[in-house]
Amino acid sequence: MNLTTFAFIISGVLLNACAQLLLKAGTNALGGAIHLTMANWFQTFIKVVTQAPILAGLACYGISLVVWIIGLSRTDVTIAYPMLSLGYVVSAIGAWMFLGEVVSPQRLVAIGVIVIGVVLLART
Repeated sequence: MNLTTFAFIISGVLLNACAQLLLKAGTNALGGAIHLTMANWFQTFIKVVTQAPILAGLACYGISLVVWIIGLSRTDVTIAYPMLSLGYVVSAIGAWMFLGEVVSPQRLVAIGVIVIGVVLLART
């Protein structure tokens, strides 16, 4: 995989992780868990789609899709798709840094295993 292809793949992964963090920030701004009923679905929908972090997260998803398609056009899916696991690493670190979520020692070990796997994969 050349540097340009790697840049597209990593950009897609980072944008996807950013989208996750923004969506979570948006739901936090709404007060946490969303409870839908037949009576409140429309009001809830309006609250959700008017949250700036949620709209920004959706925009990140859209851009990441375009970038990802370009990346996929340049490499094998057996190389590109496992790179998505880096999204978990970025999301976990971002959730810890920006959302105050706890990253337990077990999660840190899992993140290390993912990073090792991606490094091995990228070297093929």
